[in-house]
Amino acid sequence: MKTFRHELIFNLPTRRDFVNITSKVQDCVNESRVQEGLCLVNAMHISASVFINDNESGLFEDWERWLEKLAPEKPHNQYRHNDTGEDNADAHLKRTIMGREVVVAITDGKLDFGPWEQIFYGEFDGMRRKRILVKIIGE
Repeated sequence: MKTFRHELIFNLPTRRDFVNITSKVQDCVNESRVQEGLCLVNAMHISASVFINDNESGLFEDWERWLEKLAPEKPHNQYRHNDTGEDNADAHLKRTIMGREVVVAITDGKLDFGPWEQIFYGEFDGMRRKRILVKIIGE
């Protein structure tokens, strides 16, 4: 069995954003030369997320609006976590809602998605360096 590990690095200029990383993950699959297997993609930070959904611009706005209703950034003093001097408690909650990781099957050397599925990186406390792990196993 082959294994492959790669880290994608992000340093987004905004506090929150959604980035389609599907092509970067497929590049990893290509580099791994795995034809049949599994690909794990996970955010290595507790204020960022990796998830699968549709690549539709209206959804980006919907996610932002919905997440902000569930875990508003401000006022910062509404969260006990922020008593430590942090201001990112909302980012931890948003990450919990959107998820830490995805696993995608690899078939014939390609990510094996359902209709419209794409992999996204969700940043909820940006403006600093963050990593995403891509781990591939298979033959």
